[in-house]
Amino acid sequence: MECQRMSHSVSSHLRLDIDEYDATIRRFIPGYEEMLTVAAREVTSVDPGLVLDLGAGTGALSAAILRGSAVRSIELLDVDLEMLEQARTRLLPFKWRPRFRERSFLDDLPSCDAVSASLALHHVPTIEEKQALFGRIHAALWGGGVFVNADATMSADPAVRDATYEAWAEHMATSGIDRKEAFAHFAQWAEEDTYFPLEVELEAMRAVGFQAECVWENGPIKVVVGRKA
Repeated sequence: MECQRMSHSVSSHLRLDIDEYDATIRRFIPGYEEMLTVAAREVTSVDPGLVLDLGAGTGALSAAILRGSAVRSIELLDVDLEMLEQARTRLLPFKWRPRFRERSFLDDLPSCDAVSASLALHHVPTIEEKQALFGRIHAALWGGGVFVNADATMSADPAVRDATYEAWAEHMATSGIDRKEAFAHFAQWAEEDTYFPLEVELEAMRAVGFQAECVWENGPIKVVVGRKA
């Protein structure tokens, strides 16, 4: 049975040509390469046979997971066909190991050893829906499985939140994006994105049975790991 589907176009959301995504996301996201490295390390720590990559986009995290690991297969799920086509090209060197699915992460999930997501789950608008998603992920994982989510969080404290956005804008300035433009991006992204406080995300994961912790952070960007007993 299929849950509510999510429609999303990254090129419209970020106002860029899809061919520019991989270069642009590095300008937007502090510590992007290290984030991918840490997330991939956590996924492969359980020696997974099958991995689901939710909202897989251009396949950057999937590539990091497949590179140098014994992962048998990874399924890339995304509703954005432009992004999946980019992923197909990126992952050609991995031959038959990646599989591509035009599916929402709100759909039912097949059983697997590990679930990953990178800069995707902030499109879930409420914590109730997000906790329900965490529950479906937990149910899909076999015992000993792992869920790794690399994404933005934001403090509920207004002063901390403002300071976080200022630091984020400073990172973007190092890539040639001035403060005014950075805050224009933040306002635009807020039309579709929802960043919950880290502690709220962790509580929602623990509520469905995960042993959850944050293993890496760089400003607003966190890598959170949930383990299933």
